[in-house]
Order: sequence, then structure tokens, then C-alpha cells
Amino acid sequence: MKKYRLKKFNVTLITFIILMYLEIVFRLITNINIFNVSLLYVILYSIIVSLFISFISTWFSEKVNKVMFYVFHFFIILIYIVQLCIYKMFGFYFDLSLLNASDQVISFAGDGFKLIIKNTFYIVLLLLPFILLLIFIKRVIIKKTEWKFNLLKLGVMLLIFGVFLLSLNINRDDINSAKKLYYDVSNNELNIKEFGIINSFIIDLHRHIWGFDANINIIDGEYEEKPSSEEEEEVVVYEYNNLDIDFDSLIANESNSIVKTMHEYFKNEDGTLQNKYTNYFAGKNLVLFMAESFNEIAVREDITPTLYKLVNSGFVFNNFYTPTISSTIGGEFQELTGLVAASGFLSPWKNGENYFPFGLATTFQNLGYNTFAYHDHTYTFQSRHKYLAALGFDNYLGCRNGLENKINCNQWPESDVEMIEATFDDYINSEEPFMVYYVTVSGHGDYGFDYSAMARKHKDAVANLNYSEKPLAYLAAQIELDQALELLINKLDESGKLDNTVIALVGDHYPYYLSLDEVNEIASYEKDSVVEINRSNFILWNSEMETVEIDKVGSQIDVLPTIYNLFGVEYDSRLIIGKDILSTEPGLAIFGNSSWVSDKGTYFASSGKFISHDESEVDSDYIKYMNNIVSNKIAMSRYILTYDYYRKVLGE
Repeated sequence: MKKYRLKKFNVTLITFIILMYLEIVFRLITNINIFNVSLLYVILYSIIVSLFISFISTWFSEKVNKVMFYVFHFFIILIYIVQLCIYKMFGFYFDLSLLNASDQVISFAGDGFKLIIKNTFYIVLLLLPFILLLIFIKRVIIKKTEWKFNLLKLGVMLLIFGVFLLSLNINRDDINSAKKLYYDVSNNELNIKEFGIINSFIIDLHRHIWGFDANINIIDGEYEEKPSSEEEEEVVVYEYNNLDIDFDSLIANESNSIVKTMHEYFKNEDGTLQNKYTNYFAGKNLVLFMAESFNEIAVREDITPTLYKLVNSGFVFNNFYTPTISSTIGGEFQELTGLVAASGFLSPWKNGENYFPFGLATTFQNLGYNTFAYHDHTYTFQSRHKYLAALGFDNYLGCRNGLENKINCNQWPESDVEMIEATFDDYINSEEPFMVYYVTVSGHGDYGFDYSAMARKHKDAVANLNYSEKPLAYLAAQIELDQALELLINKLDESGKLDNTVIALVGDHYPYYLSLDEVNEIASYEKDSVVEINRSNFILWNSEMETVEIDKVGSQIDVLPTIYNLFGVEYDSRLIIGKDILSTEPGLAIFGNSSWVSDKGTYFASSGKFISHDESEVDSDYIKYMNNIVSNKIAMSRYILTYDYYRKVLGE
């Protein structure tokens, strides 16, 4: 029987068909819109990639050409499968910066296997082109092509690439237009939705290797007047929470264009004013939690009464968000630095390379506090021992560096109650005020009574609730956090230090081991998958204070400056991207794909849609202004790390 020969021009055609198939299937699975201008970009780039593969895999012998052809297609399909699995597990897409979190990726290997099993049908759909290629492998014959014909393909490829670049001018002035995404903005999720998986991967690879400097638009003045001060504040003239920094001198002596632009940006910032809550908690002890997968859906008077009490008394933040960016390390980075984690630049943070004069332990030590940090899982996970040291914690304790002698570190997840019980005596008798930082783990997924030791421990407490297993297991696991807080409060009370101690708590991310449907199963209202799924609580509580309700929007990046103002820490509010929620600064929460929530409404970056909170009209200039603000805050957060900016401005 005569073999069918895969002719030279058919290599291009078959590759193009495969690429279009993969992109359409992926978009259908992940609910990305197909029929818009992005389809044009996908088609053009698929032609370019098809010509490139044809160009590369037709220079050599039949055997070598075939191997290269199959390797290219397997690698492309693998990219789609990885993106699918990452998205299904975490709700965001893979980019190369996540390689810096390799230990977290490894730790999720078992969960990833479950995810593969759960999504076997979709994965097989993506693998189908390669399976068919394997079936017909003996009929695939790719002859060596004459160099003239290959050069012709190269010329056509460059021509199509030129057409692609010209097509970027479609709607070029729109917010997050294709042209801005391609040249000026680092936003992997929007790149995938606009350009497709392969093009976005190539963009990410190029920026990862050669670096990328996002565009910065320094904005003069404000779009709107800041909210009017309260009556008491009209009488008092407050100072700014700023340090004395000679930005003019820094600008004059800086040769790096990006760093010079940073100096100009921060010089142009006003900072935030002190207010009636400045020094409100001065001299008190502080116990700060980063609570694993804590979310407002875990706060219930019936099964988590301590969380319910703390959320609904003290400072009550009614519009607070914990944007899920790069999983736990992203949430912790935002809480402890006041910077946005939305641009994939956490390697310097993870490695503890940067200078942090406003580091949590450092600032409180400067106030005469004794500082402590604990985590009831492996102390080196995500290099936490390195970045906590950079923040001034020199006595951080976790499993495998001493805490295993006090708690059971051989169960998963470990017990938050045991951590409080084992560590309380370390600081309670401190002659100086103390600041304690706890990183919990009991609420970690996957959620199932067979999987989670903490869910099993509290299974009976949720037995009467009418939910499916995973939401029930999540709630059961959060009971452990609730009981840990109850234990802490009781011990502080018994020691006579409760009234002089502030308890603060924020989650690292929403429980992404639950699907959106499972989250909504136990939520009080229908949440979307971008913004409202991240709505949560910021606990900031002292037993002596009256309840104060705050309606302004806030997020994790606002935690640090809010605490610093309350405790009288000297810091520069211009240099921390988050802002004191209790100040007159307008509220803002920034999400991983550059969506945002302000006090006026919610903006969805992928659709360009703005929804007003009170149904009032908001003009396009406001949306454009806010998008520039968001873009600048993301870019500055990145540059503060990548250029070790605090060292340049404040030195050692």
C-alpha cells in the first residue's frame, strides 16, 4: 500500500488546524469569548506559528523532521494542558514567574493528580490531535524542502507578522487594548484572552528572558475631590504619614531611567494624612494572623462564633477583598509589604534579597517590641524563613526547625489550636510589648473528610448543615481556626493582657479548592469568579474599643499601612502602594487581571465593563483615570522589588 506523504505545504495546514482546534476547545472549556477581535489575533498568530514549525521541521532528513514535528506539537499541547490544570485549580493562568514557586507546585502534585482525573475528558480533548498523529505516524513523511521554498515560507511568516502588528491598532486607544497589552502592560490573563495561549506564552517567555518594563503614566492632580473629613477632623490639621525624602536630589543623581521615573512618581504622590485613629493602638500588643483560605463564607454564628464576634466588632470593614494572586505567597506578600503581587515578580521577595525598612518585625522592634513569628507547617515552605528574616523576624519557628517538638507536624493539615497552645508562653510574659505573626494552615484544601485531618476533627459540628461534602469540609476545617482564636482570647484574658492586645487577621486567598458553584452554595449571595469571590473580612479587634464600621473599599495591601498608622509607626505612605483604610484616601482593591473595585463601583478588565455601586452614571474619564492609577500601582509594586528601591531611597 502506498504511503500517504505529508507534503511540504500540508505541514503548515495541519499545524494551523491543530492550533485553531486547541484554542477553540480551550476557550470553550474556560468560558473565554471566541467571537470577537481576539479571534483575528489568534488566527494570524496561528498562521505564523504554523509557518515557523513548517520552516524548522523541513530542513533535515525525514526522520529528524518527523521527530521535530512531533516534539513541537507535543510541547504546544502540553502548554494548553498545563494552563487548563492551573486555571482549574487556582482560578488564574500559569506564567513563568510561577517557576519561582516550584516548591508550592510540587506540594500540589497529589492534588494535581486528582485534578487531572477530574478533568480527564477535557485533557483527552486537548490531546486528541496528538493521538491522531500517533495513530497515523507511519504515514507521516516530511521530506526535506529546498532552501528556496523554506525562505519563501520565512518571508510569508514575516509578512503575516507585520499584518499582526498592524492589526494591534484596532481599538488602540481602548483601556487594555491589544496594543497596550502587547507593548506596555504585564497582564498574563488578558494576554491569553486577547492573543491566545501560544502567543501569550511567547510574550511571557520573551519578557522572562529579556525583561520587561511596564509603561508608567505619571498623573498630575486628582480626578475628584477626596471624601470630606469628619467633623472632628475639620478642626484638626493632620500631618502626612511621610518621611523627609529629597526626591529632587535623587532624580538629579539617578542614571537609570526607570528608577528616575520612580522618583518622579513618588515625588508626585501626596501620601495619606494622619487621622483621629493615628496612635489609637500605640503601645498595645499585636497578634497578626495570615489565615489559610479564610473567607467571609467561613464566618457563621452557629459554627464559628469567635470569628463571627471578631468580624462584627472592633473595626468592621464592610467592603474588604483578598485578591487571589499567585496563591498563598501572593497573599502573604500583599499583607506584609503593602505592594500588589499582580505582575509575577516575587523571586526577590521569596529569596529575601531586598531591603525592607518598613518590615513588620523591624518597625515594631524600633518601637521597643519583642517580635515572634510562627507557622504550623514546614518552616522553609516558599522560602518563608528567608523573607520573614528580611522583614526582621530572627526567631521564626515552624515545623522542622523546632515546632515539631511541640505540635503534631505529621498530620495534614496541622492544627492551629496546637500552634497557639504550644507558642503562647513564648511571649505572654514579655516585659516589653509583643508583636506576634501567625501563619495558619488548618483551613488548607483539598476539602474532603478523607483528605483533611482538620475537617475530620470537626465533622460532627457540620453534620446538620445541608451542603455537599467539599463545602462542609471547608467549613469544618475553618472551625479549627475559630477555636484557635477562642483559645488565644481566653489565654490573653487569663493572663490579664486581653484589653491591651489587638488581634488582626486577614486571609491569603479565597478557598480555590472549591468551585464557584461550591462557594456560592454556602455564600449569602451569588458571587462572580473574578471580584466578589474574593470578598472577605479584615479582622482588627480590641476588647475595649467600640465598634467602628468602615464602608470604604480595602484589600490586603492596605493592612500594613492601616496597622502602622494605628500603632504610631513612622513610615512613608507614598512608598507603600496600599493605603491606610482609615485615612481620607479613596478606597481601591486591585485584582490579578487588573480588574478593580473603587468606592464608586467595580471594573471588569476582561470585558471592559464598569458596574456602579449605586447605579449612578460614571463617565469614561473616571474609568480611564482609575485604570491608569491601577496600572501604575502594579508597575511600581514590581519595580520596588526588581530595583530594590527602598535601599536606593532610604539606604541601610
